[in-house]
Amino acid sequence: MKSKVGYALVLALIVGGSFGASAQLADMQYFNRNDQNGRNLFETAKDDSVKYGGQKLRVGAGFMQAFQTLKNHNTATPNMVGGVDQNKPIKIEPGFGLAAANMTFDAQLADGVRLNLTLYLASRHHNDTWVKGGYIQMDKLPFLKGELFDNLMKYTTIKVGHMEVNYGDAHFRRNDNGNAILNPFAENLIMDGFATEIAGEVNVHYNGLIGVLGLSNGLLKGDVIEKTNTKTGKTRSKKPSVYGKLGFDGYPVEGWRLRVTQSGYFNGGSTSNTLYSGDRGGSSYWGVLTSSTDLTANMATGRYSPDFSYQVSSLMSNIFTKYRGLELFGTYEWAKGRPYTNDVAQVDKRTVHQIAGDLLYYFGEKENFYVGARYNRLSGELAPTAMDADITRKAFAAGYFFTKNILLKAEYVKQTYDGFPANNIYNGAKFDGFVVEAVVGF
Repeated sequence: MKSKVGYALVLALIVGGSFGASAQLADMQYFNRNDQNGRNLFETAKDDSVKYGGQKLRVGAGFMQAFQTLKNHNTATPNMVGGVDQNKPIKIEPGFGLAAANMTFDAQLADGVRLNLTLYLASRHHNDTWVKGGYIQMDKLPFLKGELFDNLMKYTTIKVGHMEVNYGDAHFRRNDNGNAILNPFAENLIMDGFATEIAGEVNVHYNGLIGVLGLSNGLLKGDVIEKTNTKTGKTRSKKPSVYGKLGFDGYPVEGWRLRVTQSGYFNGGSTSNTLYSGDRGGSSYWGVLTSSTDLTANMATGRYSPDFSYQVSSLMSNIFTKYRGLELFGTYEWAKGRPYTNDVAQVDKRTVHQIAGDLLYYFGEKENFYVGARYNRLSGELAPTAMDADITRKAFAAGYFFTKNILLKAEYVKQTYDGFPANNIYNGAKFDGFVVEAVVGF
């Protein structure tokens, strides 16, 4: 879905001229802002707080510049290939990573009907501007008249497009390339459940109860080419993904918010599923524990994908609770799957577990300053040659919102790897140090 900068600018001018937008930051119906006001928001609410005033366009953006002082080390045995030790991490020094930038277009098409288009203007993984995805969100059905449809849409949201699938709650609090203002820490979880797929989903909100049901193509992009097993000649399966969520989000006691959700994602046979490798922006931990100096191609350093590209079954449990300035966000994830091999027999499925907890305290009436700590551990059969291994991260962060659109955050992180074999680059591996990120979002 790549595109050139010129195409993106022409598109912006065409769309902007078509809608005659009077303000680039126009209020939208059923919309979560990409600034401090969007913090701790998940699915868009069903509150009809913005009166429809005709077609309008809102242009938004997210920018992030990071500086790091990370150091890495391991104890793996040498593996010399072409004079280069493939098990020796490259040497890194304090410095800046490439700045990341996003641009978003949200168009109000009709009463309760909104279109979103998101571009990556600059990212660690790509040098050119390209499209992340886009979707139509319908919170009303103005083209279908009748009391039945009006009553149904009081509680229902329909989304269709090439979009970020709503699996779990952690994806609402992660860095999405330049959009990093909603993440209080510098980086995402070790096993980063995030994917953009061609999908349709229905969200239901009723008295604090939440329900989500979605169906996607199970791929990062469209694909109409038939795939075959080179050993057997049989056609490979290309099944859709089914995902969903059940939960509660409300106030059991005045001033105390509680959100609890259970999510699932299932695919019985994809030609290239990317639930745990679908981020096309890149990690905020540059150059850690890789033997390659090509940090563009090796853009996920510090994360770990279990390589469930063929079959995957995943469950994520989340809890979010807030009382005054104190917040807790917790994650437990179970995942089972396997990659595909061009052979008669497929490799056995493997199982991994991830736990994560963010504890934060926000100070002041406007909660502009915060401190927090994160614990994140991934364990299980992390690779066929590294059974019962684990990766543990401890991070401590602080941040300050200068305005609702400008955030400065700093993090100290220490990540360790245990149980990996001697001939693996992660044997006895660790990295630690500081990451500082300056973020703008609107």
